[in-house]
Amino acid sequence: MFENFEFMNPSYLWFLIIIPLLLVWKIFTRKKERATLKMGSLKGFQLESSWLTKLYPLLFILRLIAIAFLIVALARPRTVDVSTKRKVNKGIDIVMAMDVSGSMLAKDLKPNRLEALKKVAINFVSERPNDRIGIVVYAGESYTQTPITSDKGIVKNSIENITWGQIDDGTAIGMGLGSAVNRLKDSKAKSKVIILLTDGVNNAGFVDPKTATELAVNYGIKVYTIGIGTNGMAPFPYAKTANGRFMYRNAPVEIDETLLKYIAKETGGVYFRATNNSKLQAIYDEINKLEKTEIEEFKYYNYDEKYRFLVILAGILIFIEMLLRFTVYKSFI
Repeated sequence: MFENFEFMNPSYLWFLIIIPLLLVWKIFTRKKERATLKMGSLKGFQLESSWLTKLYPLLFILRLIAIAFLIVALARPRTVDVSTKRKVNKGIDIVMAMDVSGSMLAKDLKPNRLEALKKVAINFVSERPNDRIGIVVYAGESYTQTPITSDKGIVKNSIENITWGQIDDGTAIGMGLGSAVNRLKDSKAKSKVIILLTDGVNNAGFVDPKTATELAVNYGIKVYTIGIGTNGMAPFPYAKTANGRFMYRNAPVEIDETLLKYIAKETGGVYFRATNNSKLQAIYDEINKLEKTEIEEFKYYNYDEKYRFLVILAGILIFIEMLLRFTVYKSFI
């Protein structure tokens, strides 16, 4: 009820302390207001007190209430309605280039690298409400899963639908990066970012990763690179059973960190290594902090003043008190 209620001048409320002081003063000075007559006996005057006599002190109470209302009115009570309007000053266009090669089914991340990536990527998209995001997937070749869009529902749906086996196997890092650059080169955004994730070594495609890096630099695109996979050995799929299930065996994890560091350094980005689920989430959280969208927030305050009603009430009480004092209680003065 009082959530949006405030006083403009709350210090005036301290004057309310005079109300009990006036009441005490009235009690101690009441006897002096009337003349006294000493008599030997009051038997001849023992009449029942008039109700008007009993109600006479209420005139002073009416005045005290009126004074209290005026003091509260001076404090300017009011309600505040706050509305907010946001303006995005610096938009960011982001393309996530995701490796979907067969090695992304390795189980060193749970349930596997690809599913772990999809979950973290969807969370990342949810944290970027003011940016446009696109998705590029690559293995032995690359293609655009989702063009750059501000519709986060479409982007998250697209990530959810990424599966292994959509394109020829392999790891064409250069083509994945090249496709992402192609998505961003005509962007009018003030900041253009690629998040390139892979778990292997460039071994396919006809675009050299360093050539794609030069293109990113020329178009002012920053690239954050992520190598995903544990250190040492990991369970990789190598065959399928008769019922279509993958068979796994341990194999060494090979990630071209030298190349990924080169791409990040040349474009002004950062290289990260994700060795488990929590580390992968932390990396995307860190990128989310590094790439902040500038938002200007405007707040509009609509004040509804309440003091006028209190002043009117005080005026009515004073009028009633004066009317009674000079009519009904005139003989008491």
